[in-house]
Amino acid sequence: MNKDIESILFTEAEIKAKVKEIGEQITKDFAGKNVVLVGVLKGAFVFLSDLVRCIDLDCSVDFLTASSYGKGAVSSGKVTIAKDVGGSLEGKDVIVVEDILDSGVTMTFLKKYLAERNPESISVCTLLDKPDRRITDVKADYFGFISPNEFLVGYGLDYAEKYRNLPYIGILKPEIYN
Repeated sequence: MNKDIESILFTEAEIKAKVKEIGEQITKDFAGKNVVLVGVLKGAFVFLSDLVRCIDLDCSVDFLTASSYGKGAVSSGKVTIAKDVGGSLEGKDVIVVEDILDSGVTMTFLKKYLAERNPESISVCTLLDKPDRRITDVKADYFGFISPNEFLVGYGLDYAEKYRNLPYIGILKPEIYN
């Protein structure tokens, strides 16, 4: 375990099992549809790469970069788009794939932003759902785990661009980010 981690919240095996379960549910729910998975960079890249291999459908993948955090540990409330999706979303069933649904500010913005592209539908898939911190009325259609109100890193989640490569999700020691 990394010395900056207070404790492991979700193990590599638990994550793998949950990702498989989510992939199977998406496969069932979107059979016969024109699906595009839109990964929110950078945090969701690990989750998305594992998830797409658990979805037994013809689907495409695209990415965008959106953030309301910058280099801080708390959302600024202002969402910025640094990289947009490259292809058309018109008439497609879009699944926005996120690492963690926290305040909901970014996801609320993204749903409105992507709706302007005339998709058939927009669903939200997140590995971690942190409803205790939600300040907007957005819900995940698919989620892996309910998260406690702790600062989490690993499996794509970072603090100041570190810890993304950890194979588990852990609670970061407060002295690291305070």
